[in-house]
Amino acid sequence: MNSKWSLQGKMAIITGGTQGLGKAIAEEFLSLGAAVFIVARTEGDIRKCLRSWKEQGWNAAGCAADVSLPEGRTAIFEIFGRDFRSLDILVNNAGTNIRKRALEYSEEEYQFIMNTNLNSTFAMCRLAYPFLRKAGNGAIVNMGSVAGLTHLRTGAPYGMTKAAMLQLTKNLAVEWAVDNIRVNMIAPWYIRTPLAEQKLKDPHYYREVLQRTPMNRIGEPDEVAAATAFLCMPASSYITGQCLAVDGGFTVYGF
Repeated sequence: MNSKWSLQGKMAIITGGTQGLGKAIAEEFLSLGAAVFIVARTEGDIRKCLRSWKEQGWNAAGCAADVSLPEGRTAIFEIFGRDFRSLDILVNNAGTNIRKRALEYSEEEYQFIMNTNLNSTFAMCRLAYPFLRKAGNGAIVNMGSVAGLTHLRTGAPYGMTKAAMLQLTKNLAVEWAVDNIRVNMIAPWYIRTPLAEQKLKDPHYYREVLQRTPMNRIGEPDEVAAATAFLCMPASSYITGQCLAVDGGFTVYGF
């Protein structure tokens, strides 16, 4: 394989790595030669994924932790640092949402979304920084959403977190370029994950989604995973501070 299009020898931390997009990203990275360290809240899910991947001969490890909590984030890097000395890639994929109108959120719900999506991303980037700087050619990919680029029916706090993650991506890309750390963001539209399927079960809503999508279909997890992998490869070595919408044309579809 051309080394520009490979992740051979790279080490990646992927949050929310046992389901949906996180799992697809982990498997894409593993298939391209990377080692992965996955993070999720449920220990059983981690063990199940690691067992499956190791049976395929892939190099994978992980730990159970809640990235929305400071102690959870600290534990991740304590555990990671005991077994690994280098880190090349961080994928901030963990996220959550509560769909309500703006006036209906409780303070606890608002803080939960902010802590899980935005505050965790900022903190994980800072904790990963010494490792990525030492690697000499690090990459961060933040998992955003088209909800951070335009209005969706997902709820204001969710959109706020994703918009702020884009600005964080731009700021860190500039600040950390001197350390050869590239920072980019992926912004998916509807992707066929278990979480999305709950909304898409409504046939009327499903038709509305397709009507707003020029490619007239729902995206697949491996399409997001491939885009994420590209932003971590040597092939994208001059790309930083960018947001790549994986959306079937949704965000550019006017009248």
